Amino acid sequence: MTSRWMQMSWAALRGTMTILVTLLGLLLLTFIIGRVMPVDPARLLVGEDASQAAYEQAVVRLGLDRPVPEQFLRYVGDLLQGNFGISLRTGQPVATDIARALPATIELATFAVLIGAGLGIPLGVIAAVNRNRALDHIVRVVTLIGHSMPIFWIGMIGLIIFYAMLGWVSGGGRISDYYIGLVPEVTGFLLIDSLLAGDWDVFWDALNHIVLPASILGYASMAYITRMTRSFMLDQLSQEYVTTARVKGLSVRQAVWRHAFMNIRVQLVTIVALAYGGLLEGAVLIETVFGWPGFGQYMTNNMLIGDMNAVMTCVLIVGVVFVGLNLLSDILYRLFDPRTR
Repeated sequence: MTSRWMQMSWAALRGTMTILVTLLGLLLLTFIIGRVMPVDPARLLVGEDASQAAYEQAVVRLGLDRPVPEQFLRYVGDLLQGNFGISLRTGQPVATDIARALPATIELATFAVLIGAGLGIPLGVIAAVNRNRALDHIVRVVTLIGHSMPIFWIGMIGLIIFYAMLGWVSGGGRISDYYIGLVPEVTGFLLIDSLLAGDWDVFWDALNHIVLPASILGYASMAYITRMTRSFMLDQLSQEYVTTARVKGLSVRQAVWRHAFMNIRVQLVTIVALAYGGLLEGAVLIETVFGWPGFGQYMTNNMLIGDMNAVMTCVLIVGVVFVGLNLLSDILYRLFDPRTR
């Protein structure tokens, strides 16, 4: 028992050290990005027409007159205190801006990954079971289209067809203008906040706005999840234990879902987690097309004007999200597969 606890403690220590080293490397990377970008934060702060004295004051204020190692240590110290700097574009703390924008992207990405995983996993299993048949070819063509077509193009076509022509969904934005501010902001997730407030008009309007961009993102995610699920299932269906299960009298459905599918759950956890992380940081194009006030649009707008405080924080958050999702998938890996324990 003591040996087992020592092994578990050592594994936990190694995992913690790996995460810390990864985050430290990410901090260093974001700092280097902020320094090599051809942007002068001090000049951006005071403007092109400011005097030399005002410019030098801005340099001192931003700490750019100090040695680079000292700047990095100050940067890390500020981050540990939750100070991400002031956005040069909005004039507000970057943390405040991101806290306002990030829930919109999380809501969109969560809706999308539910669609992607909810459709992609069953389609992948069905395609594998019907390998090289008509149904398999149809699924493969649908997923190929999802991989091949630019997502911003699909978004624009979706707006033209489902909004402009058919009127089935609402247009750009997160909610109609006349509903803005009617629901108290409790969680930052508009669908949840409208339910908590019991305002069904706001809820249905928000749902009508999110369904099209989330479906398009979900389609791209579904294409990836379907292909990976099909690949995993084909490998399992070729194993002898599936043949043995069929010989013993189990139906195809039982052999597929109770045996083969149970053995790919672990891989699917990782695939869905990575797909979700990709949606969080890759929703930039869809947010731009639909005018969605989320994290991706915030990062893009600040990148265009060289607001490095905001850009560096956004890069750091994306890295932390992926590290966190990988850690979560490892934990779920151990829960689902006793062999890894």
